[in-house]
Amino acid sequence: MAKLYTQESPKQKNLQPKKESIDFILNYSKALSVINCKDKKFELLLN
Repeated sequence: MAKLYTQESPKQKNLQPKKESIDFILNYSKALSVINCKDKKFELLLN
């Protein structure tokens, strides 16, 4: 039988990411290149 969760969860603190984490994700997304070729996708990390 499925367990129902009706109680509210305790309030969590407002979590903020570190500047290093944001920089890492932005740099990764800038270096990532996706090439579509017919029915296949190629992901290249250009660094």
